[in-house]
Amino acid sequence: MQAVLTWKGRMTFVGSADSGHEVTIDSDAGVGGDDSAARPMELIALGLAGCTGMDVISILRKKQQQVTGFDVKVSAERAPEHPKVFTKAVITYALHGQGLDEAALVRAIELSALKYCPAQAMLNKAFPMELRYQIYEGDVLAKEGTWQPPAA
Repeated sequence: MQAVLTWKGRMTFVGSADSGHEVTIDSDAGVGGDDSAARPMELIALGLAGCTGMDVISILRKKQQQVTGFDVKVSAERAPEHPKVFTKAVITYALHGQGLDEAALVRAIELSALKYCPAQAMLNKAFPMELRYQIYEGDVLAKEGTWQPPAA
């Protein structure tokens, strides 16, 4: 993969990689930015959520699960001192639908975590992640749990 980031002034950059799609990155005014775009660490969290979310929804579609809504939430804690790296994260998969199979969701989360998601595999070497799930029928929380990796 090749990525290029071009400075546009103050703390604003525009980047693109192999897909050719552009993304703008900025910082808040307190550190010289214009607060006009996402921060770099936000993009890392979004990349993690996108990577595992795409895996999970793809697997659930193959298992013919009727998902009507899906959110992947990443709640990441950061070190208080520079370089303010992520120190741990909770990923919550929140699915809406009727009759969703909890075992199918747990298996999809497992496959993403252990086999398919390169962002998760890479970042899991840097900080621990807890993987939670919620299954809603309509607006009612029907099931929830935590996926645990197999003991080594």
